[in-house]
Amino acid sequence: MFTGIVTSAGRVTRTETLESTHRVWIEAPELTGELRPGDSIAVDGGCLTATAVEGVTFTVDVIGTTLERTVAGGYEVGQRLNLEPAMALGDRLNGHLVQGHVDGIGHLMQSVKSGEYWIMDFEVPVAVFDLTVQHGSITLNGVSLTVSDLLPDRVCRIGVIPFTYEHTNLGDLTPGGAVNVEGDLIGKYVERILANRGESERTT
Repeated sequence: MFTGIVTSAGRVTRTETLESTHRVWIEAPELTGELRPGDSIAVDGGCLTATAVEGVTFTVDVIGTTLERTVAGGYEVGQRLNLEPAMALGDRLNGHLVQGHVDGIGHLMQSVKSGEYWIMDFEVPVAVFDLTVQHGSITLNGVSLTVSDLLPDRVCRIGVIPFTYEHTNLGDLTPGGAVNVEGDLIGKYVERILANRGESERTT
């Protein structure tokens, strides 16, 4: 479990596509001192396992559904990635409950600076948009964000403060850029409960 509060931004140093795995080497000097092989870590919001830790670099293997539902297959050397280690039971929850189970890929439609902050519009998967509420939470590339508005064509509008813009890879995005999207966990449960209740009522 994660909170969507990015601890540091690592950098891709190498990638390799094997028979059934896409392997990525990530340089992250702020995290590797406490990271151990087998630990879970959110990489751009996707929960992955550190398979090896060597010096200031750790390795992750991306497989199957994760490759299909995330942007991990397109990582390039030098690219910045948002990183967050798994939270410990009892940690302060600064963001919101994030599973690291990416629902799909979204795209930046536009980014406009407004005074000291940025207004960023993201087109998100329909399954996420349908359970998102104004002023609710959404996770984009592992960053816990508040939805300031819901626009036509499945667009979520986000206000991004300078600290977040500079310390995460949201500031690296250009229009059309892809992001990992995870919808609000509570919204998913509510949607499922209501769907089951409706199915039960139709059956009876």
